[in-house]
Amino acid sequence: MPRGPQAAPGWALLLRLLALLRPPALSEACSCAPAHPQQHVCYSALVIRAKIASEKVVPASADPANTQKMIRYEIKQIKMFKGFEKVKDVQYIYTPLDSSLCGVKLEANSQKQYLLTGQVLNDGKVFIHLCNYIEPWENLSLLQRESLNHHYHLNCGCQITTCYTVPCTISAPNECLWTDWLLQRKLYGYQAQNYVCVKHVDGTCSWYRGRLPLRKEFVDIIQP
Repeated sequence: MPRGPQAAPGWALLLRLLALLRPPALSEACSCAPAHPQQHVCYSALVIRAKIASEKVVPASADPANTQKMIRYEIKQIKMFKGFEKVKDVQYIYTPLDSSLCGVKLEANSQKQYLLTGQVLNDGKVFIHLCNYIEPWENLSLLQRESLNHHYHLNCGCQITTCYTVPCTISAPNECLWTDWLLQRKLYGYQAQNYVCVKHVDGTCSWYRGRLPLRKEFVDIIQP
């Protein structure tokens, strides 16, 4: 997702960009290209675990002519997995108020914890929407939780392609086929929860199931 400019009208620009995600025939719906959790972590500027302390509706920009609204969530950050070079500690996250613009509804003032992926705008504000990977922490598998620390990051050189119908073919040696939708009719099924697309020393990628030790071959991947 492109970042908005530093000036306040950048919020309005970002909202217009999100509006382009909507399909022409469904003007009141949010539409997102599917992505595996590993891809979300690789492509997002920020990945954190957090609780939602409160929420408030705020203007999308300082421009009085802009009537768009945002939800500002005040959060309690528990752990940051990605984004250290952009922000040190996240206090607020922002999302469109309108669900048709991919606004995210989170539970505030509860004990629920979330995994949040999102963007960091040029002004330092953290922005999330429904096209990000946002899940209750309790819904993540053990492998997914462990992979947030190491294995997703180490294997961002792999390409993951969603398989909708047969036949599905691999077009490159560094590609993994994601078949949850084909087999279970849902995106975040067994494969998303229990497999990581791993890059090998020869540049090829393949699915790996189970717990992934930090073997020397993984270190060799990122150290030329």
